[in-house]
Amino acid sequence: MLTEPTIDKLRSIWLYGMADAYVDQQKGTEVKSMDFDDRFGLLVDAEWLFRQNRRTKRRMKEAKLRLTQACIEDVDTGAARGIEKGVLMRLATCAFIDEKLNVIITGATGTGKTYLGCALAQAAIRKNRSAVYRRASRLYEEMALARVDGTYAKMLLRLARVDVLIIDDFGLATMKDQDRQGLLDVLEDRYGNRSTIITTQLPTKAWHDYINDPTVADSICDRVVHNAHRIELKGASRRKEKATKD
Repeated sequence: MLTEPTIDKLRSIWLYGMADAYVDQQKGTEVKSMDFDDRFGLLVDAEWLFRQNRRTKRRMKEAKLRLTQACIEDVDTGAARGIEKGVLMRLATCAFIDEKLNVIITGATGTGKTYLGCALAQAAIRKNRSAVYRRASRLYEEMALARVDGTYAKMLLRLARVDVLIIDDFGLATMKDQDRQGLLDVLEDRYGNRSTIITTQLPTKAWHDYINDPTVADSICDRVVHNAHRIELKGASRRKEKATKD
């Protein structure tokens, strides 16, 4: 039987995973002894896996994670780090996303806040959710530019649709009035609809002073803090530990 026309047709209708699996089946001997249903099932599984992997790669690219190799399995859950394994595993299920809850990760510099945030985002992507990473200062800059070129509403809509938004290094730079309002706009759109992960050196009790606007601070805290899982990372700087080992 001529298989080339069949392979070409599969690829012409974008069934690349199935086409490649079909080529592999022609090369094997064990598969050929299987009945039609089993062989067809393997082809369908191959196409499904191909599409899942392609979707994951696309979402990882769109997320622009600062640490693309961060993963839940490599997070240190030792007692000295301030995070229990059970808590981490529950977050890794992404149930907090289904429940529209947030995650606030606090701790001193170098304790692994960004790594944990990116690891949770990667776990979400692997479970077919979308994610976007932004440093807080970069987010403010993008919002300022969007106001100038008239794309602010579109930017807010795009961020509102993301399943998980990671705002990294919140509290490092002084906030301008438009930064406060912009952050509130983003969080207002996401409140009760999507999950946000915030990493910061500031404990939540210091957020009011940092935001420096009682009304906006109350609104932001109400939309983030009161429906969030809180993780306080402890211990020495991971960067210093790595430098010492090197």
